[in-house]
Amino acid sequence: MGFAVAAVFLVLAVVVALGAIKIVPQGQEVTVERFGRYTRTLKPGISFLTPFVEGVGRRINMMEQVLDVPRQDVITKDNVSVQVDAIVFIQVMDAAAAAYRVTNLDFAITQLTMTNLRTVVGNMELDEVLSQRDQINTRLLEVIDQATSPWGVKVARIEIKDLQPPPDITNAMARQMKAERERRAVITEADGEKQAAITVAEGQKQAAILQAEGRREAAFRDAEARERSAGAEAKATELVSNAIAKGDVNAINYFIAQKYVEAFGKLAESPQQKTVIVPADMGSLMGSIAGIAELVKSAQAEFPPPAPRAPRGGPAVPRTGT
Repeated sequence: MGFAVAAVFLVLAVVVALGAIKIVPQGQEVTVERFGRYTRTLKPGISFLTPFVEGVGRRINMMEQVLDVPRQDVITKDNVSVQVDAIVFIQVMDAAAAAYRVTNLDFAITQLTMTNLRTVVGNMELDEVLSQRDQINTRLLEVIDQATSPWGVKVARIEIKDLQPPPDITNAMARQMKAERERRAVITEADGEKQAAITVAEGQKQAAILQAEGRREAAFRDAEARERSAGAEAKATELVSNAIAKGDVNAINYFIAQKYVEAFGKLAESPQQKTVIVPADMGSLMGSIAGIAELVKSAQAEFPPPAPRAPRGGPAVPRTGT
């Protein structure tokens, strides 16, 4: 009988000892209640409770969690119904506040997100909702994080997972996008043609400038040639005038014979002239030519050619002709 009582007391002591030892896994925290009142929070590791006085209250997950916000229909500012769903990333920072200040933490955050999602999207037009998801996420994050702060929860981020406009709106948007892309293609093609026309015009302009410069250079060369020819003609006239002044009549015959020969040469070179008329006074032409020869001889006698210079280091070598 005594042995049985001792065994009962031993088993009871083991049970009490095991109940007083609590092991909390990493990523969780446990609240401790004394006669139903919160007293402290157990961190990860081994802890000891007072038997029959303290007990475990709530087990709180301290790791970051993802809450799925159900899909819902939201009316935008321009009266378009859009189906929206989102996800919320939260992390409990205060286990006691999360355990005793809200009944169902996940449900409360989900409902709060859905309500504010309708408010934010309802104040925006459809184009803004589709193009400004980041702005929606930021506004939701500010509101939800501020609302859940008394619950000991930190909202890390909120992301709009999907936005689905009605099918007719989707078709209209597709047609609009196609028209916009066609418009851009037409503008791009027009710009290409414009640039090509500008390039061609620039090329023609440069060609015209180069041609004008070429004509100007040619005209300048022609004028220079005519100037030199006129100078030579003036020099020749001066020489002939000096010869006439000295009483040499052959100088006059030189000019007459020159013009005579030029006129006769042009008459013979004409492609339309089939018959060449030879003047009857060819003897006078020959006489003029003979006079020219006499004029050349007299000029050579008056102005003899200079003697060749002697090479350096030796006497001058006389010229020999054949």
